[in-house]
Amino acid sequence: MSRSPSLPERPRLDLDPDMSAEEQLEALREHYVALVNVHSKLEDQLESARDRQQDLTERADRLERENETLKSSSLYVATAEELTDDGVVVKQHGNNQEVLTEVSPTLREDLEAGDRVAINDSFSIQSILDPETDARAQAMEVTASPEVTYDDIGGLEEQIVEVREAVEEPLINAEQFVDVGVEPPSGVLLHGPPGTGKTMLAKAVANQTDATFIKMAGSELVQKFIGEGARLVRDLFELASEREPAVIFIDEIDAIAAKRTESKTSGDAEVQRTMMQLLSEMDGFEDRGEIRIIAATNRFDMLDRAILRPGRFDRLIEVPHPDWDGRKKILEIHTQEMTIHDDVDMAMLAGETEGFSGAELASLATEAGMFAIRDERTAVRMADFEDALEKVREEDDTAGTPIAFA
Repeated sequence: MSRSPSLPERPRLDLDPDMSAEEQLEALREHYVALVNVHSKLEDQLESARDRQQDLTERADRLERENETLKSSSLYVATAEELTDDGVVVKQHGNNQEVLTEVSPTLREDLEAGDRVAINDSFSIQSILDPETDARAQAMEVTASPEVTYDDIGGLEEQIVEVREAVEEPLINAEQFVDVGVEPPSGVLLHGPPGTGKTMLAKAVANQTDATFIKMAGSELVQKFIGEGARLVRDLFELASEREPAVIFIDEIDAIAAKRTESKTSGDAEVQRTMMQLLSEMDGFEDRGEIRIIAATNRFDMLDRAILRPGRFDRLIEVPHPDWDGRKKILEIHTQEMTIHDDVDMAMLAGETEGFSGAELASLATEAGMFAIRDERTAVRMADFEDALEKVREEDDTAGTPIAFA
């Protein structure tokens, strides 16, 4: 510990009676200067003492807060499942333990079933937490009205007709189904290679119907804790109900709807539990108003038959790689905003890109534009497309598998 600085010694004034008036005056001046110096030193020490006092006060406050934190017990997050006359049934997150506990009259007035609460070691409710919105925000992509239209999709004319019949018509012309006396398809499953336009189809439907587009990847539904995946599925359909008319799009549905096995691991059991919740939500889909569901997968062969039976996904639509006409139209769509030189032959490019997906063709157009920019040109030439095609093929050979663009 540092010592406090000692106080400066006060100067003494000794006046000899035998001194002349001038000598006494000079002695007084010197004494005054000495007193001023002492005063200045004392002010410096006082300022230093004040700074030290401020530091010690802040340190004491910090230590006091740390002490209070150490003395206080941790709180746990739970959900108020049911309000009864005897108390509140809460379920603690993580272990799903349900306990009947007490709550103060003040908190009970504002508490509703489904609210998140903080509980202590005795399961007594200490406070009501804000609604949990982070899971939705992280796992779901919500777009009020996507900008993709059917004109942005090339080579999928038949698929567009089928999707419009199954999803768009029930949203904008529900009376027609009532007049005919048939139930609209419950859901549409799009299957095919990556990058063929499955997501764009779903967005175009949402755009045409002015519906909210809610996208979730199936892999996001695979959660760490028991029951979390099923809760997220419920959140997905509840959010659609809040935003209807809405189109729910579940990508990579094979992540939660793969064929069931005899595996007894907790991970597989949780995936199957999530799938059962999805099946339950889809079975009650006809009562959900203006909500349509579309799912997509690249692995149709992996799906469980329960998810494919009529009443859940009534329309199974294959979205293959585009044919020559489709590739030509896709190239025209993705180059319509580009400055194209007269020597560019789209028909020839469509013939040279057999097996390309729509996403790969879009990437090809972008690469051709980059070659033009590299040469400081504004018009994209046929040579740029040929260089881009060669680059894509080299990348394909390096990877050893066909390139797939999500």
